[in-house]
Amino acid sequence: MLRTRLSGALTVVATAVAGLLVALPPPAQADGPGAGAPWVVTLGDSYISGEAGRWAGSSNDDSSRADALGPSAYHDAGDHETIERCHRSQSAEAYIGGGVNGLNLACSGAETATTNGDNFKPGLDFYDDGAGHQGQAAMLQQFAAGHNVGMVVVSIGGNDFQFADVVQSCVVDFLTSPTWAKDYCRDDGSVTANFTPANVAAVRARIAAAFQNVATAMRNAGYADNQWTLLAQTYPSPIPRGDGIRYAESGYSRQFTGGCGFWNGDADWANDTALPTINGAVTGAAADSGLGNIRTLDLASAFNGRRLCENTVGLYEEKGIASWLTPGAVDQTEWVNQIRTVSTCCEDSPYYIQESIHPNYWGQLATRSCVRQAWNAGTPRGGTCRIAGAGLVNGEPAMSLG
Repeated sequence: MLRTRLSGALTVVATAVAGLLVALPPPAQADGPGAGAPWVVTLGDSYISGEAGRWAGSSNDDSSRADALGPSAYHDAGDHETIERCHRSQSAEAYIGGGVNGLNLACSGAETATTNGDNFKPGLDFYDDGAGHQGQAAMLQQFAAGHNVGMVVVSIGGNDFQFADVVQSCVVDFLTSPTWAKDYCRDDGSVTANFTPANVAAVRARIAAAFQNVATAMRNAGYADNQWTLLAQTYPSPIPRGDGIRYAESGYSRQFTGGCGFWNGDADWANDTALPTINGAVTGAAADSGLGNIRTLDLASAFNGRRLCENTVGLYEEKGIASWLTPGAVDQTEWVNQIRTVSTCCEDSPYYIQESIHPNYWGQLATRSCVRQAWNAGTPRGGTCRIAGAGLVNGEPAMSLG
């Protein structure tokens, strides 16, 4: 959900779901529905493409402390990206392993429908310009015809709610109003317009149509509905409520140190109103789609306790941890990337503004664990994804799907 904009010297990019990765699918093989090794395919936006998957936690002193994947993190085509700025990372949730192949067709910044601005962003449709640019449903259809796709995981809808712009409004309001006269984003007209009953209904309908496009692609590729499962995932809470943020409202450390410039009231609204509304549109659309083979992966509370600026975690320097390789780092550092402005990104910096407020390396691997559990050895199921304990299990955070 994200589309970054600048706001003068206070340019704040609200990257909160810029996601989806469009890649040209591998060449078809002699397999097809029910034949050959199984595949999990991911579609949608930045929350599933792997945006921010390079970084395991955050450090304002030394970025190398958190640099888990290095500068090639988003290279899905050798030494470059198949589609620029789709940001499909190597830590993305598609790659569950265990004899199951993964393909990531998601793209950071994608909406339900294809858009073509500064960068091409394929939606969950059948767009095809005849010059190599396709929508994700079209790419899925082409790939599934020659591969045994058992589950398609979808994250979509955040960008249709303009969540990046919402986050930007919240941070700008925090930076430009004093503690004694707080300017809240929750009542800005540009923000409230996204959450009117009419707009919520319209976005819900677009998400339902996107799910139906996925089903059409699979049917066109020769699949019966009972040969595959659509797993629709909701969005996780990226920041805690106001009383759970470790930096005070006074001063600017909340943004310039923590990268979470929200007033308490706006953080509460984001968790109590905005996120439930967006996730309600996703789950409502799943029901509206009429698909009998759709399941839901509930991620709303998946990162609770490890969110951006949460008082249970910290920056590497705040916790006295050397790097992401230090035992226990996964339990003491954040699973969501800092919100960055032009002052903290990007010239002479390894960061992208569009990585802001996305699940990082830890968050991506945590979600991957729950997707693997949802795959359920080939009998896919839905459920609620939560932290299950401390430490790493086979290199991933310990998660449960209940």
